[in-house]
Amino acid sequence: MRAMSVMSKGVLGAVLTALVVLGAGTTAGAVGETGGGTGGGTAGDAVGEAAGQVAGLVAGEVVGAAEADLAHHGHVSLWDGRVGVWLVTENHGPSDVLDATVRLAFSAPMAGGQELPPGCLWSSSRVVSCRTGALPDGGTAGELALDLRAVGRPQELTVDVSTAWRSGGVDRNSVNDRHRVLVLATGDPYVF
Repeated sequence: MRAMSVMSKGVLGAVLTALVVLGAGTTAGAVGETGGGTGGGTAGDAVGEAAGQVAGLVAGEVVGAAEADLAHHGHVSLWDGRVGVWLVTENHGPSDVLDATVRLAFSAPMAGGQELPPGCLWSSSRVVSCRTGALPDGGTAGELALDLRAVGRPQELTVDVSTAWRSGGVDRNSVNDRHRVLVLATGDPYVF
């Protein structure tokens, strides 16, 4: 939830910056059509439209965003202090997603100095974030496989799997892209 709040603030900051730039253009006497349209709008009209979109973002809406239902499925295993994660991300549509980030948060810290697959990075000693790439409607991202070492030899841990970010699109069914998996140190795959 905190990550979404930070991202919302980031989006809001970018929109507000755009408003300031557009507003500076109107106060400097910039007049004319915007966006190549034939509606005869001025830069001031664009500022008003953008301000309305900011109001929608502040109210919790995503203005003009298409719907894309992302889902994460796979399994997690824990054995001898090692954690294996196998994950596939799917887009159930109806819209394409240009890119997304899946977040894996572990209840136990992972050992430092471990290399991750391309497109993944350590957000902290307990969090790995991985880029999915483009996900067309009905498409899947390639399988993500992680083989990590935990600090010590935990007898159990939890893994929270969630979509941290998606480019364009609203997911009104977040049940299938948010999972909390309890994993015991048995080597068995715990499916989500």
